[in-house]
Amino acid sequence: MIIIRDYSFLRSLKYSYLIALLLGLFSMSANAHEIEVGAEQTGMYLPLLYGKNVAIVANQTSMVGDEHLVDLVKSKGINIQKVFSPEHGFRGKSSAGETIKDGKDLATGLPIVSLYGKNKKPTSEQLQGIDVVVFDIQDVGARFYTYISTMTYVMEACAENNIEMIILDRPNPNGHYVDGPILDPKFKSFVGMHPIPVVHGMTIGEYAQMVNGEGWLANGVKCNINIIKCKKYTHKTRYSLLVNPSPNLPNDVAIALYPSLCFFEGTSVSIGRGTDKPFQVVGAPFFEKTNYSFVPKENEGAKNPKYEGETCNGYDLSEIGKLYASDTYGLNIFWLIDAYNNASNKSDFFTSYFNLLAGTDKLQKQVKQGLTEKEIKQSWESGLLKFKQIRRKYLLYKDFE
Repeated sequence: MIIIRDYSFLRSLKYSYLIALLLGLFSMSANAHEIEVGAEQTGMYLPLLYGKNVAIVANQTSMVGDEHLVDLVKSKGINIQKVFSPEHGFRGKSSAGETIKDGKDLATGLPIVSLYGKNKKPTSEQLQGIDVVVFDIQDVGARFYTYISTMTYVMEACAENNIEMIILDRPNPNGHYVDGPILDPKFKSFVGMHPIPVVHGMTIGEYAQMVNGEGWLANGVKCNINIIKCKKYTHKTRYSLLVNPSPNLPNDVAIALYPSLCFFEGTSVSIGRGTDKPFQVVGAPFFEKTNYSFVPKENEGAKNPKYEGETCNGYDLSEIGKLYASDTYGLNIFWLIDAYNNASNKSDFFTSYFNLLAGTDKLQKQVKQGLTEKEIKQSWESGLLKFKQIRRKYLLYKDFE
C-alpha cells in the first residue's frame, strides 16, 4: 500500500501505475453493476406493505433503476401516507446545514415532513396511523454524515410507537476499511451520536443492527427492523454511486476523500464548497501561493460558502482522490497537520465545530502538540480493535478482513 505523504506525489506517478489505476477503476465499476440493492428486490418488501399505512424516509438516492422508490411503491397501489426527508431535502438540493421545511411533493402530492432542523425525530403525532416505515437512503460510511443519525432517530420513534421499520439496504462506498478516533460520548451530536470511529465500515442495515444490539436507542428500546439485504455485495466490493448522495459529494473521488477532508469543515480552511470540486480541493487565502487556486461562489448546494468571492491558494487533490477511490489508504491526517503547521494564525485555525466532527478533543490537542500522523493513528489502535470486535457481531455481508 502506498502512503501519500505530500502533494508532490502527483508529479511522480508512473504511466504503468496509471494504467493499473484505470484497470482498478474499471473493475470497481464492473463489480458495482452486479450488485442488487435492497430497493430493487420489490418481491421481498412490497407484499409486506399491502393493506398498510406506509411512511417512507427517502431522498434523491432512493432510486430503483430509473424510478424513484416513492413513485414505484405508489404505482403498485401501496397506501403511502407521507414522506420524511433528511438533511439536503427530499430532492437533495439544499446545502449542508440549511434548514429543510415541510412541504408537498409536486409529483405525487404527498406531504413531506422534514427531519432536519428543529424536528430531527418523527413525533408520535407525525406517526399517528402509520403501520410501517420504509427507510431507503444511500449512506457514505462516515460517522459525521447525518443520514445514519436520521435513521437512529427514526428507529427510536418507531420503537416508541410500536411501528415496524423496513430498511432497504445499500452498499457502503467506504465500507472497505475502518479508521479514525472513537467518539467520546461527551461530544455526542447530530454529526456523531454513537461510540464508533469516523469510518465505521458498515452498511446502513448493519449499522441499524448495531444501534439495536448495543442498546443505543433512548431508554434501551428496541426497534422492530426488517432489513432487505443487498445481493452480490461484500465489504471488498467497490461501489460507484449512480446518484450523488448530497450536493457536495458529486463523484467517487469526493466520496472517497470525504472522511479525511471533512475535518477541515471545523477549521479556517476551505474544502471547495462553492466550486466545481467540493471535497476534492483544500485551500485558504492565508496559504502561501501555489500553482492552484480557487474562488468559492454561492451555488445550489453551497449557500454562503467559506471565503466566498476570495481567492484561496491550495491544492487540487482530485488525482490523489482517484487512488483513494480504487484502493485502501485509510484516513488521511497528514493534510490536516500540514495545513495547521502552515497556518498564519494558528489560534484561529480550529473552530468549536472541529471537536464535534472528530468526536473527541484529543485530535485537536495532538495536532497542536506536533504529533505525527503515525503517532496519532497509533493512539486509535486499541479503540479500533475493540470496535471491530463489536462490529463483527452485526455484519450482514462477508467482511474485508
